[in-house]
Amino acid sequence: MQLEQTFMNFLLHHQERHNRTYHFLILMDSIISAAKRIEHYYITGALKGNLGCADKVNVQGEDVMQMDDIAHEIIIHYLKTTDRVIRAVSEESKDIISLNEEGGRYFVYFDPLDGSSNVAHGLPVGFLFGIAKRNLDGPEDFHLRAGKEYIAAGMFVIPTGSLTIAFREAGTWRFQIDETMNYVRPVRIILPDTRDTWELSFNATNRYTYRKEVREWVRHNERQYTFRYLGALAGDFHRILTRGGMFMYPAIVNHPDPKKLRPEGKLRLMYEASVVAFMCREAGGHAVDEHGTPILDIEPKDHHQRTALYVGSKPLVEDIAKTLRADGHTGLR
Repeated sequence: MQLEQTFMNFLLHHQERHNRTYHFLILMDSIISAAKRIEHYYITGALKGNLGCADKVNVQGEDVMQMDDIAHEIIIHYLKTTDRVIRAVSEESKDIISLNEEGGRYFVYFDPLDGSSNVAHGLPVGFLFGIAKRNLDGPEDFHLRAGKEYIAAGMFVIPTGSLTIAFREAGTWRFQIDETMNYVRPVRIILPDTRDTWELSFNATNRYTYRKEVREWVRHNERQYTFRYLGALAGDFHRILTRGGMFMYPAIVNHPDPKKLRPEGKLRLMYEASVVAFMCREAGGHAVDEHGTPILDIEPKDHHQRTALYVGSKPLVEDIAKTLRADGHTGLR
């Protein structure tokens, strides 16, 4: 019989080793509980009829699945129980959600069900989250945090039962759920140096909508690497962390349908791009936007701000960043 170290035991020792408080343990226990509940709903969703469309659109203008609503409500419920969260930002809420502005310690930014178009097909989806701490040295101004201010960020890939989480200046770690529904077996994740396993991940149907410089970069580089694309950021990035390479979602500037143009990028900065960029940095990688600016340096102006994203192995990201900075704009080409 092999007994594994649990995530909460790992985290307890981590907090002690870095002389940090147990408040973070309480917050993470709520996030773990929410993820388990979402995974249960997802696994049983077909039987309960929870995998269909909710017949509404979210603030992003995207169709909302029933599971989107369910996941959002589950997470907010568990975050409320901690009394440690000041405010939360969710993809499924138009407004910033106030929870405990007087006594809370953390800001939580999350996408409750990344890749929800996969739900109806039973394919993997994600629950992405980033965590920042309040100002403990003076009055809190409640500003929206850039990724470099996060203290932790992570993602659950559902229903595969994996948790990947990064701690500021303490690495990226992966856990797997076991038969007792505990996340166990911490493994340090470091992006591989060898290019033999590296993968490129992007929506190939969009390649002709990218600006000219990006199209040329793809044409010159794609045959060197394996191509994989799941259509859910969490699932695709999960592979990149293990195999190396780069996930990219460039700005869409040449689409024949003007409504589908995304010159600023499509992914959300605070609860998608900054989350994976933070995990990637702690695993030895890098992430930039369409201008070659590091994702973690971008100061959000809006809680649903969008961005382009290039994230993965540092040599690849730095290489395409040179191309992005050389032109310096995302206009039609």
